Amino acid sequence: MSPESEAEKRQRFEAEALPHMNALYYTALRMTQNPSDAEDLVQETYLKAHRFWDRYQPGTNCKAWLYKILTNTRINQYVKLSKQPTRVNFEDIEPLLRTKEEPAIKTETAGDLSVFEDLLDDEVKKALEAVPEDFRVVLILSVIEGFPYKGIAEILEIPIGTVMSRLFRGRKLLQASLRDFARRRGLVKD
Repeated sequence: MSPESEAEKRQRFEAEALPHMNALYYTALRMTQNPSDAEDLVQETYLKAHRFWDRYQPGTNCKAWLYKILTNTRINQYVKLSKQPTRVNFEDIEPLLRTKEEPAIKTETAGDLSVFEDLLDDEVKKALEAVPEDFRVVLILSVIEGFPYKGIAEILEIPIGTVMSRLFRGRKLLQASLRDFARRRGLVKD
């Protein structure tokens, strides 16, 4: 069997890895909570996947392999950002700087969040975003993306027991923050 040519590698990469781009983007968006950051995270994930495509074992779960790259990249970004001084985004403080007569400046977002607005109420999204990242990532991978405990453990490189513990605690945190929301919707009674 002759070695795979660059064109064959590219075709195999495109056939196996690219179909997962949308799922990776939505997970990245939930992790970063920012469309532009999510796009950057997915782009970096695919660059790394392409660069290390020779390490991918054909016939294994490509989606799980990509998620592992995505989460490791996010963790590395998070560690790097946590070591940097806090930055202030002008758009966040701009309303505070305006006088009463000045109109607000409208800016377009980089991504279309309407998909999420249809899937989750704002309160549910806010509650999920408020869950600490270690628990939120496990919740997203399990509940939203449907990965089994073993798959999550492999992606995050943590023991299955840790996955189960984080999922349990994440669900409890989410449940506590959504209790009032559920009462208002008539989903639970006192």
